[in-house]
Amino acid sequence: MEKSKNTLSRTDELIIESYKTTMEGLAAYYGEAFEIVLHDLTDLDHSIIKIVNGSHSGRKRGAPITDFALSMLEQIKKNNAPGSSAAYGGPFITYLSSSKYGKPVRSTTIVIFGEKKKPIGLLCINLYLDSPLVSLLRNFSLDAPAEYIAEHFINDSDELIARSLEKVKSEVLADGAVPVSQKNKEIVTLLYYQGIFKLKDAVQTVSRDLGISKNTVYLHIRALDEKT
Repeated sequence: MEKSKNTLSRTDELIIESYKTTMEGLAAYYGEAFEIVLHDLTDLDHSIIKIVNGSHSGRKRGAPITDFALSMLEQIKKNNAPGSSAAYGGPFITYLSSSKYGKPVRSTTIVIFGEKKKPIGLLCINLYLDSPLVSLLRNFSLDAPAEYIAEHFINDSDELIARSLEKVKSEVLADGAVPVSQKNKEIVTLLYYQGIFKLKDAVQTVSRDLGISKNTVYLHIRALDEKT
């Protein structure tokens, strides 16, 4: 494969750039046993533009693409379209390999496509299987240092609206500092700042539950919009 001399469009640059934050989030979630690498395919000799936990392979920013990645890109070029994930020609592949020190590695290489549906980058996630078990399990322990946040995994937006409304109502109705005449307004305000009214039918559901008109809810929302 010839050395790439292409340059990225502004849109493609933004696509590649967006993966840098994704990498940080993945690294924080999975932990130090995972090496995460971002390749920019416009310069294959120095394709790595970001690497997290690079001490596993000794690579740094500016290192070249791997031989396997080159083969994968050649297959995509031949197929001229993303195919099955089980083959080189697919948009991603998960496989076992070895580090330069002969240690087992489980890897995933994901092709990043640009605005013209051509490969512009690669996101590679490598799990070094010789890592101490404690480093693999640390982030998945209840004792792991992470902020606890109550998050509900639900099936549709109606359930999300209902759950949020129920929670906010119970808080406001139990708060003696909020005058009775201001309870509904406070409920609408709290739901507003949670982003609930961005969901379809939220206004109708809230107005019906609180026994007030939709126009009243909209009036509160407009007043809050003017403050932000």
